[in-house]
Amino acid sequence: MPRRTRIALVLLAGVLGGCSADAPARPTVSELRHFPLDGSERVLTETGVTVDQAVSSDGNGSLRIDATQPTTVRLFEVDGVNVDNAVLTYRAKLRSEMVEGQAYLEMWVQVRGVGEAFSRALHAPLSGTVDWTSQETPFFLEAGQTADLVKLNLVIDGTGTVWIDDIHLLRASR
Repeated sequence: MPRRTRIALVLLAGVLGGCSADAPARPTVSELRHFPLDGSERVLTETGVTVDQAVSSDGNGSLRIDATQPTTVRLFEVDGVNVDNAVLTYRAKLRSEMVEGQAYLEMWVQVRGVGEAFSRALHAPLSGTVDWTSQETPFFLEAGQTADLVKLNLVIDGTGTVWIDDIHLLRASR
């Protein structure tokens, strides 16, 4: 066997060996809640918010927000979460039209004995006109920090139209 082939096989074995039982386990991800926004859910903010059956990322409708000024749309509250030592992730699909400013996801988490803290998807805000895109924001809970209540919002820091669809609240082990 030529030397180059032996070296390539040794390198390949090393890479495959890295995928063995010695490799760190991937976090277990579970869905805590799913809000498809097909019209069956009732959102907390009602002003400037409508169900749009014609525009949707999954074909089942979405929520349309027409912002004439900066606004925070309170979407859902998930209580009884009772999660600690985990990563909570708020994930949704967003679409925008003529947004002047920024639109992004915002998650508030009530931590038992500590109070509320937030996470915002400021790393990838929408601006202008953008087709459907996935956006998410994580919240890290340490051991002993227990989340009791999670609030899911959409922030439009400006004006324009934003659609939101297919909202997920996920939990990943740490």
